[in-house]
Amino acid sequence: MDMLNIASIYKAIGPAGCALVLAACAAVYFALKNYIYLYIVWRDFRRAYPDIEKGGFGEECMECTGDNPLACIVRDVVHTHAGHSEDIRAEVAYLFHRNFEQVTREICYLRLISVMSPMLGLLGTIFGMVTVFQTIGESAAPDAAMLATGIWEALITTIMGLCVAIPSLMVYYFLILRFKGFHIEAVEHSYRALDRVRKLKAGGCCHEEHV
Repeated sequence: MDMLNIASIYKAIGPAGCALVLAACAAVYFALKNYIYLYIVWRDFRRAYPDIEKGGFGEECMECTGDNPLACIVRDVVHTHAGHSEDIRAEVAYLFHRNFEQVTREICYLRLISVMSPMLGLLGTIFGMVTVFQTIGESAAPDAAMLATGIWEALITTIMGLCVAIPSLMVYYFLILRFKGFHIEAVEHSYRALDRVRKLKAGGCCHEEHV
């Protein structure tokens, strides 16, 4: 019975519909995975630096040994890149791409799915309509009910394509806006960390001179 159901579903949606089902599963996977990942990254970053909004960066930002991408960006800017580059934004952009490379790639896949899904749906509909017109050509007196069923089945893939594309596009823009927010936060906190560390070093030098 299950095999009959699978066969009837495949007959209704065709190969393009099967491809859309796989695309929908991939879109859900990429969306949930990256949303949860970005949420955890921001949560752990705020826990590590609870006073970041007040400029609460000190020596701990230089001693960060965790794998939080935002913390690693701030640490690397303070440790290495600020010493030989005045363009902190360019350094952060480079480090941001390096630390979030997989997220960037998977968000692009989500965009690709949202673009390809309507095309796959249209392709499935065209295949279905070809079958309908082939039936009309082979039959001297085609049954109206049979033709209506064929057209209905042909339009299913278009509906499927739009149902996959619209949510995927919405989630893509949601994640890309959140991603851009992370980039802005990385730039701002890098400036704050550098300013804090320079003040600490200046204070240490002044202390040594007084001694």
